[in-house]
Amino acid sequence: MEITDTYKTIEKPSIETLFKEKKSKFFGYAYPIQTEEEVKPIIDTLRKQHPNACHYCYAYQIGTDKITYRANDDGEPNNSAGMPIYGQIQSFSITNVLIVVVRIFGGVKLGVGGLISAYKTAAQITLEECTIIEKTIDIHYLISFDYQNMNKVMRIIKEKKIEIVSQEMELDTETNLPIGKIEIKIRKKNAEMVFDIFNSVYEIQIRIME
Repeated sequence: MEITDTYKTIEKPSIETLFKEKKSKFFGYAYPIQTEEEVKPIIDTLRKQHPNACHYCYAYQIGTDKITYRANDDGEPNNSAGMPIYGQIQSFSITNVLIVVVRIFGGVKLGVGGLISAYKTAAQITLEECTIIEKTIDIHYLISFDYQNMNKVMRIIKEKKIEIVSQEMELDTETNLPIGKIEIKIRKKNAEMVFDIFNSVYEIQIRIME
């Protein structure tokens, strides 16, 4: 069975979009994100940008194998804002993305059906303005080795065209000899093969990084 190791996301933050419905204004924004911790600072920035808005509704999805998502109505009736926005993330088949729709009330109530339609449309317009790209799902490994095995490690890295994320040398507290540590990044479908190669080499340790 072939391993799926790609996913779709947006290339960069979107331009600001605007959808109007019965005098209410719905400003849409999309951001590529990697962690939940990125969400609050973005919302805080938009609150400062639109101090007169009454709702800052959003939805996000993070992950590929293990999905994390959230839909937030921010005071609108239950499931009338966050879920319609999240529905567009699903519709575009993307992940690692945050969509925020900021509403400035225009004095006319839209009703739940009107809100669902407005938030869905605002999110759709925003995503249509984004460039959607395909990325690979990568596995990170940490390789540890005595300094004299550096050439062995580098030869494998060169032969297999492996991407190095970081590398460092440190002294072993017991032997006082230098130890090399290299973090590498491998496409998921090749990860097991690369792990087995390093794992079979004497005096080289490899482990997956969480």
